[in-house]
Amino acid sequence: MAKVLGHGGGLLQGYHCAMAPSLEGKLVVAISSRAVFDFEEENRVFEQDDDAAYMALQRARLEQPAPHGVAYALARKLLAFDAPGTAEDRRRVEVVVVSRNDPVSGLRVFRSARQAGLRLERGVFTRGRTPWPYLSPLKANLFLSANVDDVRAALEAGFPAARVFPESVHASESHPEEIRIAFDGDAVLFSDESEQVYQRDGLDAFQRHEDEHARRPLPSGPFKPLLEALHRLQREGGTGGMRIRTALVTARSAPAHERAIRTLMDWGVEVDEAMFLGGLAKGPFLRQFEPDFYFDDQTRHCESAAQAGPTGHVVSGIANRRD
Repeated sequence: MAKVLGHGGGLLQGYHCAMAPSLEGKLVVAISSRAVFDFEEENRVFEQDDDAAYMALQRARLEQPAPHGVAYALARKLLAFDAPGTAEDRRRVEVVVVSRNDPVSGLRVFRSARQAGLRLERGVFTRGRTPWPYLSPLKANLFLSANVDDVRAALEAGFPAARVFPESVHASESHPEEIRIAFDGDAVLFSDESEQVYQRDGLDAFQRHEDEHARRPLPSGPFKPLLEALHRLQREGGTGGMRIRTALVTARSAPAHERAIRTLMDWGVEVDEAMFLGGLAKGPFLRQFEPDFYFDDQTRHCESAAQAGPTGHVVSGIANRRD
């Protein structure tokens, strides 16, 4: 520990480091308190009463571990991608709590994480203010929150973000060494260009449009950067023995499937599974895939998917436009 001379002649204690910590080049997942832990009971107190009552309840429960939330399994598996004890400068994944909660509630989050053996070391708590601006200095690849306004603002700022469905079935425990993430196509991985054709002119026009443009890659959607980051991790591997498996789960069917696959090929990105369901309910198929998280832009698909596993609503594209 080095002594550093401060302003006015005072001595400040600080750690001397050869290199400052950095999140550059890592997969960084920013996650709200209500996503990683189940604070729904406490949140009802906040909604029915006020900020002071909520803080008092959290303070009273500081020594009580919070139940696991919808995104807990995802956070745990992502952090397990690096073996325990891996030096910070060699870690490939970081999970950071970014929350509207107050610092007292943040103390309970960190205590709950420690008691669960979850390596959460960084957090930003804004006591009611929107926290999404902190995604930029964190270099976040994903933001998960139960607050729809924060998610929408993050998406508009260019960050992959989704509103967590707190009522989602929790992730299956049948694949402890595999991170499984599934994505919808249009308005999630891809832009909503084709979805706009469908909404405006119907299914036949959509199929003709995609057939005519089969060899032209779709513009990228908000979650392309996350898929690319996962693909890099998948290719390079981690030190903790954890694998990554991805899936495209889309309402598209032949012949519209071709443009989706060709787009992924053009990006140089692979998925392990692809499901072209032609409008069928996605829940039963996701139940077989058993995702640790699934992302979709349409509420009805999210409601179906939430019965199969953790689900995030991507509040983007024509299906989510505000009048």
